[in-house]
Amino acid sequence: MAGYCLVCPASRGIGFSLARHLLQHTKLPVVATARKNLAETRERLNRGIDSERLSVVQVDMKDESSISALATHLRKRFPEEHLRLAFTLPGILHVEKSPSQIDSAAALETFTVNTLGPLLLLKHLTPLLPTKGAEPFAPHTIQKGVVALSSPHAVYSMMAARVGSISDNRLGGWYSYRASKAAVFQLAKTLDLYLKTRSGDRAMAVALHPGTVRTDFTREYWGGREMLDADEAARRLVEVVDRLGVGDGGKCWDWRGEEVLP
Repeated sequence: MAGYCLVCPASRGIGFSLARHLLQHTKLPVVATARKNLAETRERLNRGIDSERLSVVQVDMKDESSISALATHLRKRFPEEHLRLAFTLPGILHVEKSPSQIDSAAALETFTVNTLGPLLLLKHLTPLLPTKGAEPFAPHTIQKGVVALSSPHAVYSMMAARVGSISDNRLGGWYSYRASKAAVFQLAKTLDLYLKTRSGDRAMAVALHPGTVRTDFTREYWGGREMLDADEAARRLVEVVDRLGVGDGGKCWDWRGEEVLP
């Protein structure tokens, strides 16, 4: 069994680089999502690659019906295959440096995208992961002697952030963003516990921290700190999830392969 990959969303930033990396360094089908401009997103993702393995599907994190439609699309396109590698990355940031800056509408949007989005994604995508009776994935080679993915199990990942760690919170601020990302630690743990019962050693769930990445999302904070570019972050994240064993599920791992405690 070979499986397929999903990156949601993939129209820009880390998601875009993850989808490009998987297209360039594996031969697996890659399904990317975008909220709008699907043809443009497909053209940019496929530039210089020209792969028929890529498909782009419309998904809006604020619309559960579009997430359900994504799952239906995947079932129809891959009726005999399981989801092998999933990167779910919805994220939005409204900065609050003090409690007086908290705005209810902005905070609600933050939780809708950053917390409810991943929750609804796992609701609809979990059934696509392998169960206990499924055959393990074979090592995925792109050419003789070069292994792109070695893990025999599926990895379902969701993007957390170090600022979502309660034990690591030393600066404060960013109230809604911190809280919404702290919830992702809990979602990863809870889903992984479910997968231990449903999938055994055939699937696991993790949260990821990509580091501080130079994207439009972090543009306001570019000055005076060490940052990764998105392509480097994507490469490192793929390497990290491929090295994890099922016993490493339910935790948050950063781009260096080090655990981020809740």
